[in-house]
Amino acid sequence: MELAHYSDFAVRLVNTEEPARNKDSLTSVDAVRALFGASVQMARRVTETDVTRFRNVRGRLRSVFEAADSGDHVLAVDLLNSLLMEFPVSPQVSGHETLGEDGAPDWHIHLAEHPSNASAGYAAMASFGLAFHLTEHGPDRLGLCQAAPCRNAYLDTSTNRSRRYCSDRCATRANVAAYRARKRLEAEASVQSGRSAEAAHESRALSDR
Repeated sequence: MELAHYSDFAVRLVNTEEPARNKDSLTSVDAVRALFGASVQMARRVTETDVTRFRNVRGRLRSVFEAADSGDHVLAVDLLNSLLMEFPVSPQVSGHETLGEDGAPDWHIHLAEHPSNASAGYAAMASFGLAFHLTEHGPDRLGLCQAAPCRNAYLDTSTNRSRRYCSDRCATRANVAAYRARKRLEAEASVQSGRSAEAAHESRALSDR
C-alpha cells in the first residue's frame, strides 16, 4: 500500500461532518467501520466508545485543514505534529503476496495495525498520511471546498495547484452561482444605465423648453 493512500483516511474522516449544514454522519459503530474501507481487521475492533474518540480526532484533523486553507502553514504543521506525537505510527516492510516482474514480492512500506484501539490506529494512519502529503506537496495542497456552504476537505494533486473544490459537483455549482451573479450585476448595470440615459434625456428636454 502506498503511503499517499493513508492521506485519504484524514479526508474521509473530516468529511463525515458538514458544520455549515449541521450534518454529521459519524453517529454509529457501523459508520465508523465504513471509514476503514479494506482494513477489515481494524474495523472489527470498533466499539461504541470509538464513536466519540473518532469525533475528537476529526475535529483536530479539520483544524489542520482550516489552518492550511487560511495560509497559516506553521499552525497547520504544529497541529499535525501534535497528532503525530499522540498517535505514533508503526511502519513495517511488507510484500503481502504481490509479486513483481522478477517474481519477488513487491516490497513497500506499510503501517502496522496493532494500536491499543481502533480510533488510535485510524488517527495514526490519517495523521501520518496527511504528514506525508504535506511534506511531499506542501501545506497549500490541503484545502477546504470554496463552494459554500460545503467546506469539505480535499487534497490538491493538480499540476498547477489550482484546485478549489472538493468535487466536480461543487465546482459546477460554484461556477453556475458565479455565472448567475454576473448576469444579475449586468442586468442591474443595464437598468441603471437605462435610468441614467432616461434621466439625461428628460434633463435635456427640460432645458430645451
